[in-house]
Amino acid sequence: MQSPLTLKLSAFVALSETDLQTLERYHRRRRIFQANHELIHEGQKNHSAFILAEGWACSFKVLPDGERQIVDFQLPGDFLGLRSILFRTADHSTEAVTRIEASEVLATDIFDSFAEAPRLATAVLWAASRDEAMVVEHLVNLGRRSAEERMAHFLLELGARLKLVGIGNKTGFDCPLTQYHLADVLGLSAVHVNRVLRQMREQGLVTFQKGRVTFDDFAGLVRLADFDTDYLDQDGPLLR
Repeated sequence: MQSPLTLKLSAFVALSETDLQTLERYHRRRRIFQANHELIHEGQKNHSAFILAEGWACSFKVLPDGERQIVDFQLPGDFLGLRSILFRTADHSTEAVTRIEASEVLATDIFDSFAEAPRLATAVLWAASRDEAMVVEHLVNLGRRSAEERMAHFLLELGARLKLVGIGNKTGFDCPLTQYHLADVLGLSAVHVNRVLRQMREQGLVTFQKGRVTFDDFAGLVRLADFDTDYLDQDGPLLR
């Protein structure tokens, strides 16, 4: 079976045998971390990056008053801390949301693989650019969308990302996030999150219960969020 990272990168580049062999070497140092373990902390120097194979993680910043803003959630196939190994100092923290399996990747692993497999380097650049595009959408969420639109857009985005790596589909997906996680990523209070989810369930749009997101009216949810997957750019390889 292809790894989640291979499935993700294959959405942009038709990977060659050399590319696939190089990717395999990324997974030499597989490690297990329990939920709430902080893999990378803001201000850390000379640390490794990771490739998430199983489970969910999140990247975040903590403000001086203790408030936390979650920047994004990392899913299987995502890099954790890739940008930070290129910087001298990590600019955000990353922790496991669930028990995770992740492969440790050193800066030298990245640089050596890019020299050996330029198309793979292009694919990783695409993945980093896609992450940046998601951050732009999250900024629009926080600044201009209503609470209901934020929730709808965020859940649809998670569903699309999980579908790419063979985990979710248009009916929904398993989701370990709490209302506090949703509050920290959407800029809402946990009470407001609870109210929004209840309203959307009553409207027959989406149900989030017992660790499962169910799209009761997928088309209606897309209309509410004005959701367009173009920014995820995952409709098939552009480089063959």
